Amino acid sequence: MYIACSTLSFRKLSLEETLRTIREMRFSKADVAIHADGPHLTPAEVAADTARVAQRLKTSNLAIAAFHVSVHQPDSRDSRQQFHAICRLARMATVPLITMLAAPLGSDFDQEIARLREWLKIAEKEGVILTVETHSATITADPLGAIELCRRVAGLALTLDPSHYQISPHGPLNYDCLLPHVRHVRLRDSGRTPDQFQVRIGQGEIEYGRLINQLDRVRYDRALTVDIRDVPDNPFPVEPEVRKLKYLLESLV
Repeated sequence: MYIACSTLSFRKLSLEETLRTIREMRFSKADVAIHADGPHLTPAEVAADTARVAQRLKTSNLAIAAFHVSVHQPDSRDSRQQFHAICRLARMATVPLITMLAAPLGSDFDQEIARLREWLKIAEKEGVILTVETHSATITADPLGAIELCRRVAGLALTLDPSHYQISPHGPLNYDCLLPHVRHVRLRDSGRTPDQFQVRIGQGEIEYGRLINQLDRVRYDRALTVDIRDVPDNPFPVEPEVRKLKYLLESLV
């Protein structure tokens, strides 16, 4: 396992400044957000000039562990074209994995299966692993729903974000059953309620040691991404917490 850092931790900086900061903090790799409403890269930018974006990433002199992708209207033709461009970018930039959100809670499960099968084919043609993120607002909010997605979409994997199971209205949910399907992990510290989704390191209840031991048992050897997000109402400075979590994870792997 190795430690990466999400670009969402430094959204006030430009993409180039963010990647430089992550490199200077001595992270092994970056986890780059490509969001329709994001601060650094958007799917439309990637689709407009994929080669130029690939060059921007290359000049950062920092390896990329994954792309974290969010598109508007995932069922639209434009979104499919943008996703295809992102997969091409991943191949050009030697990025092994793309994470995206599954459909929102209450969506038609069969329609989502059909969409993910189509998008998985696009990713596989470019040699990229496609994962969906475990998220409290999507059909992966229940670990059994996440497993069912993987069962019905052969080749689909998961990005585990344990915070979303920690703050579940039904109490912390056990997600051990998901670990064989996990190909990427995103971490911060969290309490037990939605308003404690992101707290200072050590003030929450995420059991990093237990999680890493469980991942070891399934021979997980990929990234642990520090994903402490720089959001407007954050009650504490982000960079010191990013450093704390980096050092903590490094002491455990």
